[in-house]
Amino acid sequence: MLIGFRREIGKCGWIWPLLMVGSMVTQAAAQAPGVTEGQVKIGSCSALDGPARQLGLQTVLGATAYFDYINEHGGVNGRKLSLSSFDDGYDPERTGACFASLKRENVFAGGFFVGTPTAAKYVPMAEAEHMPVVGLFTGAQFLYEPVKHEVLNLRASYNDETREQVDNLWKSGAHKIGVIYQDDGFGKAILDGVKLALTKHNATPVATGSFARNTLDVGRGIEAVLAAKPDAVILASPYAPAAEIVKQAHAQGSRPLFLAVSFVGTEAFVATAGKDAEGVVITQVVPTYYNTDLPTVKLYRECLAKYMSATQPSFVSLEAFVNAMVIAEGLKRAGKNPTREKFIEAIESMNDVDIGLGPAAHLQFSPRHHMGLGRVYPTVVRGGKPEVFSDWAVVLAQK
Repeated sequence: MLIGFRREIGKCGWIWPLLMVGSMVTQAAAQAPGVTEGQVKIGSCSALDGPARQLGLQTVLGATAYFDYINEHGGVNGRKLSLSSFDDGYDPERTGACFASLKRENVFAGGFFVGTPTAAKYVPMAEAEHMPVVGLFTGAQFLYEPVKHEVLNLRASYNDETREQVDNLWKSGAHKIGVIYQDDGFGKAILDGVKLALTKHNATPVATGSFARNTLDVGRGIEAVLAAKPDAVILASPYAPAAEIVKQAHAQGSRPLFLAVSFVGTEAFVATAGKDAEGVVITQVVPTYYNTDLPTVKLYRECLAKYMSATQPSFVSLEAFVNAMVIAEGLKRAGKNPTREKFIEAIESMNDVDIGLGPAAHLQFSPRHHMGLGRVYPTVVRGGKPEVFSDWAVVLAQK
């Protein structure tokens, strides 16, 4: 089902005289799916409904904001960018139908997918179709190792985020680290990342607990981990169950330092958890959207105000906005007659490219490296807002 975010801008409105069709169809339209004289069609499958819907909605919002901006300024090489977005409910069982919808739409490339368990299904489908996929809202390691020709992801991996968390917790004296994880590919990717990071310190998680995807049935997971009296608990969870975990733990009088990775959906988590979100550490993979000294953050805020005036900024939509920039730049570099292969090669050429996120966040794509950015930004919720911080000992003391 198409959910209210489909944008098809620049459709041709004329009828081709039959005798002129063969001579007037461009090479690009003939060779590349989703490319016409007036547009390039990008397709997305994400959670637009269900308990993780805010992640998908924010992802599509950020992408659409940049596509609207680029289209208003003439598109890319004379073509407007169109985004066709479909709902998979963050459910791996629905990925086949959703990907079939992308094929029916004849999209040029995929992008703005949400989630590890769904990505695990989409990646082999995209590889079989030789369809490029740029920008997935997941940092699962299988996206990066081994390098997959059709898959180019922007964000740092979950291994990068969990290493940032574990190393800084350890340095600050928090050695008893537990994990409550969603019992699927996403949760296990975080758990594996934590275990890998702890091996550097000759340690393992002090306790682990799990819960089922798309539920709030987190009680047993909480009980298993809090019984070990951890100093810190890393949550491998989207916003709704993560909020339920911190609420229940605090209600029981237990206050370890809770941490989450970027996938949690920071703003949705804060809104859902309320006062119980205070002091929770969330690692991010893009800079804070308050930092309008960065050209891309400034442009993002301007585009939200102009094209999405009823919405508030978020880390999720900012990440999608930057992903959309990468897609547009890749199409620009692919030239007037883009093909999928030219598009992939164009993105792989974006090495040490300043994308407006500061000198420490240049794109680092190459044929052997399909992770565009690798930096992690720790934030802590203070006064209902995520704040960037550097002193982990102070955060631990204030938990």
